[in-house]
Amino acid sequence: MSGSKRDEPGKSMSEMEEAQLESTDFAVPDWPQGGEPLGPYEEVTLHGHKVGFQAAGSGPLVVLLHGITSTSDAWRDVMPRLAERYTVIAPDMIGHGRSAKPRGDYSLSAYAAGVRDLLALLGFERGTLVGHSFGGGIAMQFAYLFPEYIDRMVLISSGGLGREVHPLLRAATLPGSDWVLPLLAREWSVRAGDAVRTVAGKLGLEAGPDLAEFARGYASLTEEGASDAFIHTMRSVIDHEGQRVSALDRLYLADHLPTMFIWGSNDPVIPVEHGRNAHRIVEHSRYVEIEGSGHWPMLDRSDRIIRELTSFIDETEPFEWSLESVRERLRRGPEPEPQALPAGAS
Repeated sequence: MSGSKRDEPGKSMSEMEEAQLESTDFAVPDWPQGGEPLGPYEEVTLHGHKVGFQAAGSGPLVVLLHGITSTSDAWRDVMPRLAERYTVIAPDMIGHGRSAKPRGDYSLSAYAAGVRDLLALLGFERGTLVGHSFGGGIAMQFAYLFPEYIDRMVLISSGGLGREVHPLLRAATLPGSDWVLPLLAREWSVRAGDAVRTVAGKLGLEAGPDLAEFARGYASLTEEGASDAFIHTMRSVIDHEGQRVSALDRLYLADHLPTMFIWGSNDPVIPVEHGRNAHRIVEHSRYVEIEGSGHWPMLDRSDRIIRELTSFIDETEPFEWSLESVRERLRRGPEPEPQALPAGAS
């Protein structure tokens, strides 16, 4: 399995246990290969909870992390083609899609640990993490907590890089949202089409992938446990004033980690200025702005996303974590923060 440890004679007990993890039924040859339609969802039990995921391909590992209310289906247009060169895994995060929705911890740290544990269970040591929206926050937390497991980091329309966020997401943190959001979700799922477009239009969402994914996500809140998971997740990172969890003060630690920011110029959910400013803080990062794209560029510009991901992976070396290097950067601290670009500036 690409990215996993190989069995060797004379292993210790702990090494034998690792080997048993690697002998799961999720061997890469059983997954669809590049260009093939995605197969049925795989499923594992992790800490007593069901975790669903999609997987395809062979080669270096690429992990795709979706945003809030979304699922691995958000990557449906890019996975088969990425699988032509890489092993691609896209989980449904706990609380989303086909995965369990328990009453539990929905913090960024818990999600990051869940990603690490899933990869360990499947026998992978490390790979490139690609996070969209809230999934970008998970990717950054993963890189911060488990740097030895990450080769590269790609953040697409990522949360955690500034305060501003769409009002519809801030609404989930208000008193009474526990009661209102399930009703809203039921309305959106029953009155799909023109009614949804009317509501979303008032919120600044245009017809297209952004509107479709918002509608799909809010309709999913009718599933048992989904609205509670959504509200707990939102309140862990957002309050009535906007995003309250920010990686900006520690982003300087990512300077030696190959990092790429991708943003749609017309993102109505998280302003494109967040990506521009983060790129300026992470001096050696790569920045891609896709003209005319919205919050889900992997859906409305899938060809471009595939090209950018492929070239980024091909042109960068995997990150080598070093405690000495981290200690040195922590002692030095961040460089003086660049002047933030105002909204609407380029």
